[in-house]
Amino acid sequence: MPLYHNDDQAMLKDSVAPFVAEQAPVLHLRKLRDEADATGFSRDLWAQFTEMGLPGMLVPEAHGGLGMGHMEAGIVLEEIGRNLTPSPFLATSVGAVAALAKAGGTQAGRWLPAIASGEAIIALAIDEGAKHRPDRIATTATRAGNGFRLDGKKSFVLHGHVADMSIVAAKTDGGITLFAVPKDAKGVTADPRRLVDSSLASHVTLDGVEVDADAVIGEVDAGGEILDALLAATRTGAAAEMVGVGQGAMDMTVTYLKERKQFGKLIGEFQGLQHRAAHLYGEMEVARATVMKAQQLLDEGSEGAKLMVSVAKAKAGRAANLAVREGVQMHGGIGMTDEYDIGLYMKRDRALAEYMGDVHYHIDQVARMNGY
Repeated sequence: MPLYHNDDQAMLKDSVAPFVAEQAPVLHLRKLRDEADATGFSRDLWAQFTEMGLPGMLVPEAHGGLGMGHMEAGIVLEEIGRNLTPSPFLATSVGAVAALAKAGGTQAGRWLPAIASGEAIIALAIDEGAKHRPDRIATTATRAGNGFRLDGKKSFVLHGHVADMSIVAAKTDGGITLFAVPKDAKGVTADPRRLVDSSLASHVTLDGVEVDADAVIGEVDAGGEILDALLAATRTGAAAEMVGVGQGAMDMTVTYLKERKQFGKLIGEFQGLQHRAAHLYGEMEVARATVMKAQQLLDEGSEGAKLMVSVAKAKAGRAANLAVREGVQMHGGIGMTDEYDIGLYMKRDRALAEYMGDVHYHIDQVARMNGY
């Protein structure tokens, strides 16, 4: 398939891009940060997202959604990244939907319509350490009565303190099982922490949390495939958002090169800076292409999607990091001040780089999948 948007996707972008830019520009992030907002995102803005049908983009039509694909979700995420818009879209409308739609059953019937209507915020409680290592899940789920008892700790759970439900990955006797844990479940505590990009993520403790058998997402001991679907969708979504972050930083920097004068000349006329800008442009285009390819393969259900997802996350990570570093450097000393937005792009890049696996993690995954 060609690596560009079709007519319908282009129309979606033409609708989403001005909406996000007007309703949630970088100033929106600054306002939430400066007010020490305790939620981590604007519920009023989320209501506007809902009016446009965005939370239900990936939700199947049978559950009240739009039944779109990862290509379409990526368009929204790139604009979210470009404007540094705080939003539960990635975890709720991409990661959680991918898991619930893959599993089907009771929990899908309960939560997918609520996501599509904007009524539910979902958190993904997967990681347990400083780094993303989903193969090292230590949280346990032991049989208790007609259900399970959950014990363990989860790290960096975005929106964990305000989520209506958390998807919790835990070890059972025969493998990994995913559970839908409601926010009011006894024994759940969430300790929210402010991250470098001003977002809020929680350390979640599960202390003897009792859930019934209906809380299982999919089948007991067979959560591996569902977890893989969740991870693939969320990693690809994060990569799309990173492309947006990198593009936003690059656009800001190029504009600055065209306006800033030094020694009587626009600094954009200096050949050394032109070369660096051209290199950055090329890297961003390659990153966007890899992300699109990963989105296409996910939408097709291709066996090659897993490999390309890691390629996309690694490439988008490197390209976005280059964009924010070049942006700060080309802005000079003012690039280090809070007055200029370029530093906010660097902070968001730092947080997204770690989310669902950093560059080194995904390079290692690519090497392993290729037999190295």
